[in-house]
Amino acid sequence: MEKETVSLLLNVLIFLPIVGVPFILVLGKHQAKYIALVITILTFLLSVFIYYEYQKHSTIDAAGDYVFKSAYVWLKANLGYIYYDVNFITGVDGVSIYLVLLTTFLFVLSIWYSMNAIDDKVKAYYSMLLLLEVGVLGVFLSLDLIVFYIFFELGLIPMYFLIGMWGSKGTQVVLGREVQARVYAAVKFFLYTLVGSFVMLVAILFLGYIAGNALKNGTFTTDFIAITKGYTQIQAWLSSNGYSPFGVEKWLFLAFALSFLIKVPVFPLHTWLPDAHTQAPTAGSVILAGVLLKMGTYGLVRFCLPLFPAASVYYASTMCWLGMIGIIYGGMAAMVQPDMKKLVAYSSVAHMGFIVIGIFSFNNEAMRGAILQMINHGISTPALFFLVGMMYDRTHTRLIEKYQGISAVVPTFTLMFMLSTLASVGLPGLNGFVGEFLILLGAFKSNYVSNGIVVISTTGVIIAAVYMLWMFRRVMFGEIIHKENHGISDLSRSEIGVLLPLVLLMFIIGFHATPFLSEIGKSSDVIVQTVFQSKIAVPSLGLN
Repeated sequence: MEKETVSLLLNVLIFLPIVGVPFILVLGKHQAKYIALVITILTFLLSVFIYYEYQKHSTIDAAGDYVFKSAYVWLKANLGYIYYDVNFITGVDGVSIYLVLLTTFLFVLSIWYSMNAIDDKVKAYYSMLLLLEVGVLGVFLSLDLIVFYIFFELGLIPMYFLIGMWGSKGTQVVLGREVQARVYAAVKFFLYTLVGSFVMLVAILFLGYIAGNALKNGTFTTDFIAITKGYTQIQAWLSSNGYSPFGVEKWLFLAFALSFLIKVPVFPLHTWLPDAHTQAPTAGSVILAGVLLKMGTYGLVRFCLPLFPAASVYYASTMCWLGMIGIIYGGMAAMVQPDMKKLVAYSSVAHMGFIVIGIFSFNNEAMRGAILQMINHGISTPALFFLVGMMYDRTHTRLIEKYQGISAVVPTFTLMFMLSTLASVGLPGLNGFVGEFLILLGAFKSNYVSNGIVVISTTGVIIAAVYMLWMFRRVMFGEIIHKENHGISDLSRSEIGVLLPLVLLMFIIGFHATPFLSEIGKSSDVIVQTVFQSKIAVPSLGLN
């Protein structure tokens, strides 16, 4: 198929989920479930077709280039003394293509699972999920900073309602007042992300102003590709107009990074995550862990490194320290959690810490491992959240102490839980091992990460094995001490259908990760090289 046609389909992919919303709102409650499922399946199939076309055309394009790139005029205006030129620019490369596939895949599984789990406000629920899918796809495919920001914020609204309206029941005391726990978690999630996003918006506007003056004769622009290619010109313009180019770059980096680090999240910006995961419905937790957290690490790779290469190197050590602290803190916090869902939530803080270290190691192995680990985490952790949700549907409790010896009554559930647990801790032969191994290997070779950080971070692998296997043992083995657990039913065919694709992917990537790494490397290697091609003369950074 012609590239122009596929470029059009890439834009159709972003907005296809929203097509189902009017039908869901008009038709009945029962039909809403199937409309949402059909729409997400069509979206997934379209993403698979685009991936198929991408593999053909990515061998023709220069390494690291964006395939199926398209630009449509969105805002051209003359407001006072400022000319605005903002276009709807989209494209896909080796970094984003697998995140797009992961997104469309997880939304299918989430809606499939929800068909038997959600009976309250069904129309609104599925509408929120479809709107959320639009926001996530827009983030991974946008190549204009303003358009990216709009999609980045769009994902806040449906997730806020998913947590606040369909979250777990229960109350907690906040500032001396008893409030619904799910509402508190939703507000906390919204405020954390909104504050970080506002700082990034200010940085985008300033960057658009200086880029417009340096590249387009004063016309405000947020074209990501033009800004990255015009890096040297922007630095020269800043210098000639009395700014410190490196000083400006550092502040812009921090503004972008703050928003992304909140989304990751890293310590100490992580406190919204355990509450949001614990209170969210199962599908909300799956999407939150599977793709929304990746919006943070994707933002670091896609925008922070190419836009601010010198500042990225300058703050690399700080970022790796934050990643290391997150690994150890997340692991230790997970170890003492009485709630299975909260334990898995804290494990995400630890896993994402590895990804941050991989990104800021600035070598090909670690970067490929970090991007692959985004995918791996988006497979094994959603599987764990599905399993915890399935057990909660049966027993209405997530407390570890309420289970013991249930492997005798739910053997299929036990097998799926075991495989997901082993993938999460990085057992060789399953997907989690490949990404973490490459990250640690690359970090040891890096000039920007101290060996001490790498050694301490490596202990996080051991800590992960401790808390995950300890949870598995306490839940599955021993004598059944709660009589009601004798009546727990094993997984249904529908539930096995949700879990089986995830388990198969754990083995596929675990045994044959080379095709994934090869495709990722076409773009990630270029991003690494961009860091070293910075023309700013800052000898202390060791830039070539």
